[in-house]
Amino acid sequence: MKEELVILVDENDNKIGLMPKMEAHEKAVLHRAFSVFVFNDKKELMLQQRALHKYHSPGLWTNTCCSHQRDGESNIEAGTRRLQEEMGFTVPLEESISFIYKAPFDNGLTEHELDHILIGHSEQEPVINEEEVAAWKWMGLENVKQDIVNRPELYTAWFKIIFDKFYNHIER
Repeated sequence: MKEELVILVDENDNKIGLMPKMEAHEKAVLHRAFSVFVFNDKKELMLQQRALHKYHSPGLWTNTCCSHQRDGESNIEAGTRRLQEEMGFTVPLEESISFIYKAPFDNGLTEHELDHILIGHSEQEPVINEEEVAAWKWMGLENVKQDIVNRPELYTAWFKIIFDKFYNHIER
């Protein structure tokens, strides 16, 4: 299987090249990414627990889904594709904010991403792809925020950053 390429960007999200995903993570090169947040009518967020065999952050809880845009793919197209691949459904998505973060992992890899936040609404239960997702649940934002404070080791680095810095942008 051909290795996935990520889109290298500058701080203004201008494309400056392509690189294999693992190489970008080994070299901590800034690249484009997205994080999808799906809410239900009770304003609960659909969380996923990453599959236990993932190469980084296995078994940690995070937003509904996330990944990298493919070359020529819009943020919305990428989010829609990945939501279907990981969670087995699609919903209309809206772009929210974007931010840059850098998070080193214990395995020597580093996420250095310009992350675009995409928001959707649904009442559907997902049909998870067990290669990507171990479990899922709905959780109110205040409960998520408090759980991150009490048990930060259960959550992915990017998810904690989003809640710490951008909570007011995703709370609707």
